[in-house]
Amino acid sequence: MAESRINGFRINLQLFAEKTEKPTAKRRQEAAKKGQIAKSAEVNSVLVLLVGFLGIKILAPQLVDGWAVLTSDLFRLFGQKDFLLDYRSLQSILIMVMIFSGKILVPIVGGCLVAGVAASVVQTGFRFDISSVKFDLKNIDPVQGVKRIFSLQSLAELVKSILKVLLVGYIAYTEVMKEFMNFSGLSEMSLRASAAFVGTVAMRVVFKIILWLVIIAILDYIFQKWRNEKKMMMEKQEVKEEHKQSEGDPQIKGKIKQKQRQMSMMRMMQALPKADVVITNPTHFAVALQYDPETMFAPTVIAKGQDRMALKIRETAREHDIIIVENKPLAQSLYYSAEIGDAVPADLYQAVAEVLAFVYKLKGKI
Repeated sequence: MAESRINGFRINLQLFAEKTEKPTAKRRQEAAKKGQIAKSAEVNSVLVLLVGFLGIKILAPQLVDGWAVLTSDLFRLFGQKDFLLDYRSLQSILIMVMIFSGKILVPIVGGCLVAGVAASVVQTGFRFDISSVKFDLKNIDPVQGVKRIFSLQSLAELVKSILKVLLVGYIAYTEVMKEFMNFSGLSEMSLRASAAFVGTVAMRVVFKIILWLVIIAILDYIFQKWRNEKKMMMEKQEVKEEHKQSEGDPQIKGKIKQKQRQMSMMRMMQALPKADVVITNPTHFAVALQYDPETMFAPTVIAKGQDRMALKIRETAREHDIIIVENKPLAQSLYYSAEIGDAVPADLYQAVAEVLAFVYKLKGKI
């Protein structure tokens, strides 16, 4: 942790570091495990309200007809001369009401339940985390409770709730005032007609309220998404530390690569005495070739190097009496087009064959 000492005081510089880096995939996974996912309660509420509204609207005719039948049956039952309101008759009436209510309410309640679960799944995916319901003494800490009550988040939720109440009240007031003159004629209407009129006005008010709540839910989800992203922002030092943990310390990796290069160089220098020829630039590049007609289908690059390594290859070649041929274009082409252990590219066969023929002639093999 970075610290600085000013006038005898130690200051943690990390406290003043700015979180300017986007969260990494690992940070997002850790946040998701902790339940830190963008989620708007408004989306759940408005979806449940919308499904409930549609269910009531679709089932309204059955609700009215069923209630009329139930009321008629009850009045017919009460009108019987031998009717006695006792425990048994009261139980029968209660069962009738419960059956009627169940037929209407079960589809609506079931639809709302499915809508609530679907809204959560769409926002957070299929997650089941019991860590939030575990007993924690911090949850009953009065100081922390007061801080949560007077936090910026609580204030924002309070303002949002007040705005929702004002919005709902305003929409209801304006819609009722539009039909205010028609309410005076309800006394002259039949019970069925007046109920239908009131129901139509109520459904129109609820529908407009839901439309506005949908807009609020969308804006709230966008805000929660932005807020969650800001929470997961990382400092540059955090990104570096995470990269070290996942990929390894760059210094250690550098040493490993250096060791690998040294071992590769040792193997290359050990194989160099087997070369038939070393083709040079003459100073910048050096490529050693070996060709065994019985085991190789084409000449193979067994060593190559640039600048200091090229010099070392030439020195080793002289120590082992390997013929050095200066050919600038061919040396550069071999260096860039073939790795150690690779066969010579087909487009360089002719040039390499000419060099090998010259070498074999000098050695007396031809």
